[in-house]
Amino acid sequence: MSTMSAEEATRVLQEADLIHSEQNVAAALQRLAVEITERLADQHPLVLAVMGGAVVFSGQLLPRLKFPLDFDYIHVSRYGRSTSGGALRWVAPPKENVAGRVVLVLDDILDEGVTLAAIRERVMELGAQECLAAVFTDKAIDKPKASHADFVGLQLPNRYVFGFGMDVKGKWRNLPAIYALAGH
Repeated sequence: MSTMSAEEATRVLQEADLIHSEQNVAAALQRLAVEITERLADQHPLVLAVMGGAVVFSGQLLPRLKFPLDFDYIHVSRYGRSTSGGALRWVAPPKENVAGRVVLVLDDILDEGVTLAAIRERVMELGAQECLAAVFTDKAIDKPKASHADFVGLQLPNRYVFGFGMDVKGKWRNLPAIYALAGH
């Protein structure tokens, strides 16, 4: 799927269905911060954000975590700019030494769980003590998932969604709320 013009992007947003408001998003962020802090406050974890979808989630979650942590990012791509899954590609593997560490992976959405399963496998192969995952959204799908998240912000219907880090044809990651494409 190719990129869209600014005019097309504006039309897509105008026609979209609001799934989670900015207020719901903020409340979920705060709840996740509390849950993660309760679990990891004394662990000095390595937090790995999955680029590019997790950039908004990570940027808003990290200041709410009131404990010492190390931060890095990884980039694994399945989708590119298409709307359906494709081959997994490691663009940037973990650079920090994960051996012996508790690792918390942050991602924007858990769909089928294939990407998260591959990330967990790689992190554990590199010698992590434990690999936990926090996803901002978990999409309801009608089949078993390849991996689960330890921390989940919001549930989503099985629709094509965008906003708060998730894009539609490269646009609208910057929205503070979550929308679904009209007719999807």
